[in-house]
Amino acid sequence: MSNIVIVESKNDRIFMQAMVEKLNCDIQVASPIYINDYKSLEGLSETELIKALKALEANIDKKGIAKIGIIIDIDNCSEQERLKFVDRCIKPVFEAESLSSTKQFIDIYGDNETKAKLACYFTNVEGKGELETLLKAIKARESPYADCLDSWRSCIEEKEGKKIKQKDFDKFWISHYIRYDTCSKKEQQQAEKYCSMLRFDYVMEHKKDIWDWDHPALDDLKEFFTLFC
Repeated sequence: MSNIVIVESKNDRIFMQAMVEKLNCDIQVASPIYINDYKSLEGLSETELIKALKALEANIDKKGIAKIGIIIDIDNCSEQERLKFVDRCIKPVFEAESLSSTKQFIDIYGDNETKAKLACYFTNVEGKGELETLLKAIKARESPYADCLDSWRSCIEEKEGKKIKQKDFDKFWISHYIRYDTCSKKEQQQAEKYCSMLRFDYVMEHKKDIWDWDHPALDDLKEFFTLFC
């Protein structure tokens, strides 16, 4: 029997796969549901998640899928709002009870009496945010370059009167942390290849130590993954 987790973006897949390897769990992190990284989760397409679940439903017996996980960002929504979103995507595909909480399996039933278990988790730090919010929380290196962006942010807001969204700021902070606080001078000569979120796969393969894998912000996510171990 196999387990599979659906994630929201390519970088989510890369990070979650690294977490799975750390925990030594037998989980396949599935091809992601792609959305624009800067598009709010209120715009996350139910159609795409339903499509992904339908593809899994057709393969539950064929691939011996026992457990399915769904990981999406909580962003600025409440847990209940996100649970209702996932419920709306499950109902057209499976017979199932409603999700009452994260990190808890429900039984789902598809065509031809196929059966599996499903649970969900919403990426967050203290109930808000997304992957970059989590990465910022678990950084393991000194971060003077990235931290100085707080002064830049205050300056822009004071002089231009423009409020920079936390979501956008966290993405900017992580980009600077990776490029200027964790990359060598030699790597910075080819920054796009070695020091960029565009090559997050390289970062996670060669620079796992720039993250604190024992940080308490990861405890809930680890608990979710242990459901599959």
